[in-house]
Amino acid sequence: MKRISLIVILVLSLIVNASVLITVGYHYYRGRCLSSSAPCPLNRGSHYAYQELDLSSEQLAEMTALARSFHGRLDELQAAVETKRNLLIDALGENQIDLAGTESIRKEIAGYQDEIQKEVITHIAASKKIMNPDQQKRFISLLRTISNSGRFNSPFSANGGNP
Repeated sequence: MKRISLIVILVLSLIVNASVLITVGYHYYRGRCLSSSAPCPLNRGSHYAYQELDLSSEQLAEMTALARSFHGRLDELQAAVETKRNLLIDALGENQIDLAGTESIRKEIAGYQDEIQKEVITHIAASKKIMNPDQQKRFISLLRTISNSGRFNSPFSANGGNP
């Protein structure tokens, strides 16, 4: 009887240890290997999608200026969304939640998200005007790859391009 109890305890201990190792490994993998979404689906830090299109120096200069103004505007809109989200969280933290007030803030956030999507579409259209037809095809293919890879936060996603 003691021997069977010891075997049962050892087996249970092994199961618990294996579960802990698997859980820790999973969380390590999620935190380490799955990158968080970038604010812009076209920007990987200091690398932009258009840099992979073999643009001429004139095209590159135009695209750089276009990208700089686009990302500046996108930063402004995302800062406004963040501010409104913090206001919404504050409103939800009150003892009595003002549903009309929270709905108003939610609509403002949705408005900013809609504006972000419009800016992205306008930026893509302006970018395509700078490119030749072959570059345009490669650019759209690259956007499709980026959007479908899950590595970036697509502006066309169901959540409005925001995490």
